[in-house]
Amino acid sequence: MIAAGRSRRRFRWARGQKAEPRAAEGGAGSGASGKAGAMNTHPADTAQPEEPPLPPGPLPTHVRGISMEQQSAQEEWEAVEDIQSGCSGCSGVRQNWLWHSLPWSGCRADAALCHSAVLRGRSAGPVPLISFNEALQFFQTTDLSECRKKIQATVRRQGLTALLHFLFGPPRLQQQLQGERDLALAIAQCGLDNNQAVHMRILQTIYKKLTCSRLGCPRYGAHWEELGFQGADPGTDLRGTGMLGLMQMLYFVMDSQMLPLALEIFRLSQHETQNFPFCIMSVNITRLVLQALREECLSRECNRRQQVIAVLNDLYAAAFLQLYRVWKSQHKTIADSGFLLKELEFSTKKNPKQLLKSLETYVSRSLVSTADGIRQASSLSISSGRAGEEINFMGICDLQVELEGEARLV
Repeated sequence: MIAAGRSRRRFRWARGQKAEPRAAEGGAGSGASGKAGAMNTHPADTAQPEEPPLPPGPLPTHVRGISMEQQSAQEEWEAVEDIQSGCSGCSGVRQNWLWHSLPWSGCRADAALCHSAVLRGRSAGPVPLISFNEALQFFQTTDLSECRKKIQATVRRQGLTALLHFLFGPPRLQQQLQGERDLALAIAQCGLDNNQAVHMRILQTIYKKLTCSRLGCPRYGAHWEELGFQGADPGTDLRGTGMLGLMQMLYFVMDSQMLPLALEIFRLSQHETQNFPFCIMSVNITRLVLQALREECLSRECNRRQQVIAVLNDLYAAAFLQLYRVWKSQHKTIADSGFLLKELEFSTKKNPKQLLKSLETYVSRSLVSTADGIRQASSLSISSGRAGEEINFMGICDLQVELEGEARLV
């Protein structure tokens, strides 16, 4: 039995299985207390500890009467074993009560996903990454009729403003591109839906790529604040951009040429003094890009390239690059964010071509640097191959002899 003033859980041990924690004396309300305990990731010490209900089935007789030291050792072993099982997909029955034995880590986060999937009747396996094209294809084929009713394709102008825009403003978007424009605006009206597997995969992919983790994370939690959302639910920060805000983040982290830039900006957002909320900043840049689209500031570029969504993504990346350069070089802080966003708004509307050109230059230089690195690696491997007879299969003692001769370390 568990002592009244002791909150430490002791788990019974059986070969090949784990049993539930023993219920406290009194029995009444143990089911309700188990549910309450499962909701608290850090249960506080109480006089009567709350524990999940025992699983069905009798307890093997050979585990009774073990000492406290043996129980403590078994608990530690179970925690290690459960971490490993949580990473590869856990059992829904075991996960219900083993949650509190797992430390807060990527494995525990993955275990939360497994448990949630079991409760929803879905597979408890790891959530696969999703590419931008796959996510875009989903929105192209799904019914967005309700979202399309809310879109406003262009800014409404009246009087002299409308006349000046007609005479001196940018050209109109070509008719064959208006469907793609409306799709982008409809995605911006689409909210994050927990029941849509693609939505959840987009969210998980962003988390995994930014954190460089192979493990997923819970749908809600403080880990989203570490990525730069305002709270535990990213869906509340997408007002004005909807799923397009997440789609552009997905493009940023899944495009092979953009990912290094995304990680550099994310690292800057974690700086001790120059930190800023990465995801909130990203959503604000998406909002600026949408404004430029509605005001037809991107029509000329879209007509030239015969694309809309690709232009939006490139302008998003170009604006983020501009923000990154100014923020880093001029040692900006979060107090300067409003002023910088105003400057970006002006640039996206008045000089989108210049922003796109700067992004193109950045990508070209990155490709050249990558190619140089590959050539250097290849030359090193060729040199190593030529000297293979001298360095291959060389032991430690042999290496010391060689270093005493011509090849000395400086």
